[in-house]
This record gives sequence, structure tokens and C-alpha cells, in this order.
Amino acid sequence: MKNLFTSLSILLLSLAGTAQSVKFNNPIIKDQYTGDPAALVYKDKVYLYAGHDEAPNDFNFYKMNEWVVYSSSDMKKWESHPVPLKVTDFKWAKSDAWASQVIERNGKFYWFVTVEHGSVHGKAIGVAVSDSPIGPFKDALGKALITNDMTKFTDISWDDIDPTVYIDTDGQAYLFWGNTSCHYAKLKENMTELDGPIQHIELPHFTEAPWIHKHKDWYYLSYAYEFPEKIAYAMSKSINGPWEFKGILNELAGNSNTNHQSIIDFKGQSYFIYHNGASIPHGGSFRRSVCVDKLFYNKDGTMKRVVMTSEGIQ
Repeated sequence: MKNLFTSLSILLLSLAGTAQSVKFNNPIIKDQYTGDPAALVYKDKVYLYAGHDEAPNDFNFYKMNEWVVYSSSDMKKWESHPVPLKVTDFKWAKSDAWASQVIERNGKFYWFVTVEHGSVHGKAIGVAVSDSPIGPFKDALGKALITNDMTKFTDISWDDIDPTVYIDTDGQAYLFWGNTSCHYAKLKENMTELDGPIQHIELPHFTEAPWIHKHKDWYYLSYAYEFPEKIAYAMSKSINGPWEFKGILNELAGNSNTNHQSIIDFKGQSYFIYHNGASIPHGGSFRRSVCVDKLFYNKDGTMKRVVMTSEGIQ
């Protein structure tokens, strides 16, 4: 009996030690509320771009005036940088620092953003540029790249949101975006002009938040599915499709109607970056927090269901 008691005591002490050594790293950004994450791998760092959720605790809609940037060398410790871009940096825009993405080309960094246009009714997509991944960024065009009157696939005024941009292996750049309707178009090498017509992709229950990435020989188009939003995805051997729907990748994000993903490879590991509304005490759909968990692929190229954790990256 004494030996059994001793063994149990050692086991309990061991479990306690394990519990103490596990950190709860999600959400990764704790100094402010952040939503709609987009990550860029550049050299030996990951740069995380997000919108800043500024809604007061009793305000139940988005209040977003600026975007923020953080960087990390290990996906665990994140360094905050000065605010690199605000809605007011686009003289033609009037509000709403919604979802965005940064991409590097020829030593310059192009930031595709969603804003409310000042004179053309509805949401619009602008482009900012910088010589550094942490900015400061400035309006690259002096006008919007995409306005609501350019897309007629749906009648809503907020279908031109959530830009994602990808440069294929042949050097051709593509812009994907949309809400309830998924649009895409080629970009010229200057990254500030369309290079051809706007096209449309049919995807089951497409809501918003498209994200393009490539792994081995497959292209992946993930997106927010239904509402409240899960993340689903489709696969193709070509960035121009046809796209084959593969199902749910990520379940509902805790305490948030929206779910917005960024998928990257960094130092031999794949990561799924997203937001939820689970931060205590005031988190929610309009006060979101960015989280990261690992992502894995099956042998056939399909992605395994992402498991959202409190522990995050240890």
C-alpha cells in the first residue's frame, strides 16, 4: 500500500510539472484585439498583418481604422511594430480597415486592403506599397484598384472585400477576392493594375475570405463557408481551376461569427493562422484575437482537419 501511495504521488507530481510546462499561447496577440490575419514569410521571419478591432465593449459592429503588423522568428514570440497603414492613408477611402494581405515582389511589399470607398458606393480594394515588410506603407495608386461597380456577379455592395494575392511559379500574379461571390483576375507585374477580365469561381457555400496557397503540386483555395463561418477548401492542379471541393478544414471559431484564415509554410512546418473571439473578458465577433495552430497534409494532398487549441505553438 505504501509503494502504491508513493507511485501515485510521483505520478501526480509529474502531471503537475507537465501542466505547468505547457503554456497557453493562443491567442498570440494579447496587447490589442486583432482580426483577419494574413501572414507573409520573408527571409527568416513571419510577418503577421491584421486589422485592429477597436469596437468598445458595448458596440456590436466592426470599428476598424488601421492595420497592424507583428513579426516572429519562431511562431511563439511576436514582436509588435508601429502602425504601418491607416484608412486615412487612402485619400479616396472613408472607413473600414477590413481584411488584407501583403506580398513581396522585386524587393517591394504590396499591401492589398479592403476599405469603404468615399465616392463609389460600397467596399473597394486598394493597394499600398513599401520598401520594408513593416512599412510605413503609402497608397500605390491614388485610387482604388477594385470598386463595387466593376463586379456584377452579385447585387450586394460588400462583395469586393478580402483580397488574397498569389504569384505563380511562372511569375504571373493573381488577385482573388469576394463575398458571396468569389472573383479573381490576373495582375500586371507592377502589382497595381489588372491584366485581363475579372472572372468568377463557383464554390459551395462561399461566404468570403479566400486564401490561395500551393503545396507540392496542388493549389489550394480555402475560404469562409456558410455563416457563422467554418473554413472549407478546394484543390486544383491549376490556379485557373477547375477546383474540386474537399470539405471542411476548420470548424466554427470560438465566440466569433467570422473565421478568417492564412496558411503558410515556415521552417519545414505548415501553419494555420486564424482569429476567434474567445479572449476574456470582452472578446467576440467584433473584438477578435489572432491564433495559430499547426496544419498537416494527408498523402493524397488533402489537408487534415485543423484542431484549434489553447496551447498553440509550444
